[in-house]
Amino acid sequence: MSKLNSFNVPKIIIALDFNDKKNAMKLVNLLNPSLFYLKIGKEMFTILGKKFIHELHQLGFNIFLDLKFHDIPNTVFNATKAAADLGIWMLSIHASGGKKMLISAKKALKSFKKRPLLIGVTALTSLTQTDLNDIGIQISLQDYILILSKLSSDCGLDGVVCPGKEAKKIKSLCGNKYKIITPGIRCLNDSTFDQHQVITPIQTKNFPIDYIVVGRSITASKNPMKKLNFIIQSMQ
Repeated sequence: MSKLNSFNVPKIIIALDFNDKKNAMKLVNLLNPSLFYLKIGKEMFTILGKKFIHELHQLGFNIFLDLKFHDIPNTVFNATKAAADLGIWMLSIHASGGKKMLISAKKALKSFKKRPLLIGVTALTSLTQTDLNDIGIQISLQDYILILSKLSSDCGLDGVVCPGKEAKKIKSLCGNKYKIITPGIRCLNDSTFDQHQVITPIQTKNFPIDYIVVGRSITASKNPMKKLNFIIQSMQ
């Protein structure tokens, strides 16, 4: 498999979009933990729990636990601390939970010598402007993402999950060290499924993205490793 060029090439997080361990492990066993990170979302965590994360750690993988916490500050504090106790590499919370919630999550990590990266989810890549208006938010989707990115930065978070096309503005607003994690990566012939804010692997060259999250483009493919290699070559 091609090795990633470390200059201006986002690192790859593989989203384990499966509903059973057997199929997930078929893919995991093909991946090199020195090249790829793994994302565990709500479905797999609900099915397999912390034991599965421990097993993946034993294989050498860094884990992005993408549970998108969104609750009152005290609950998010305790949930963040519990997640960090698992030894994960990165954790997501919803930036729309507000300043007090974001600060509370950050405080929950103070006691950890090696804490996970804390990442704010701005707007889901499935959201459209109409969706935003439906919940009473009348500003543009782009402005909404920028506001939540700045709020997350001000509260001490390490970065945000956001559409790739917003990466330049966010880096300009929050600094180059602020991490940008972009899902919704689709090759030209892929189905977009329920995603609206998508970019192709080739387009990642145009944006200062630190990590891309690749899920169904690979997990729904008949030959996932061939597809993954194609994505890598496209980014180079």
